[in-house]
Amino acid sequence: MSDDAAPWLIVGLGNPGPEYAGNRHNIGFMVADLLADRIRGKFKAHKARAQVVEGRFGPPGPAGSRVVLAKPMTYMNLSGGPVTALRDFYKVPLERIVAVHDELDIDYPTLRLKLGGGDNGHNGLKSMTKSMGPDYHRVRCGIGRPPGRMQVADFVLKDFSSTERKELDWFVDRAADAVESLVSEGLERAQSTYNA
Repeated sequence: MSDDAAPWLIVGLGNPGPEYAGNRHNIGFMVADLLADRIRGKFKAHKARAQVVEGRFGPPGPAGSRVVLAKPMTYMNLSGGPVTALRDFYKVPLERIVAVHDELDIDYPTLRLKLGGGDNGHNGLKSMTKSMGPDYHRVRCGIGRPPGRMQVADFVLKDFSSTERKELDWFVDRAADAVESLVSEGLERAQSTYNA
């Protein structure tokens, strides 16, 4: 199968379970859920310890880009295992893997797209990079830094504040747009639109 025929693997990072659903750390899951709605797909359990939806972005029919949306069902710090298993199962080249994740070093609600790089202390990225190397795409959803002396772990595992929630739907929508743009138009076009 040529690389052109291979699907894109879009991985929303988060922690499974209702108690984490609204956490800042789970914005990747929120984006994956919205993308699944857009392609009218329902997440189903996969043997790779993940939930997946298969579909296409773009015009209906074969013209659209084939995508696999995934939410690892391990905890965040073990995300690399399920993602690697899905990569092997769907035969996805590394440069067609996209991690959608929260990012402390970017202000809320700002997006940044990039290919490769470090993990910046993010346990989901750390696990993915350990399993596969760093050369996958990232859609980084800025959540800003914790206020005052709050610990990073406490901050990311808290729900978005009431003020942040006013913009959250817009932010998740924009992040989903950025993923679609990355897949259909390439990184440079997507960066010029969404990294502004």
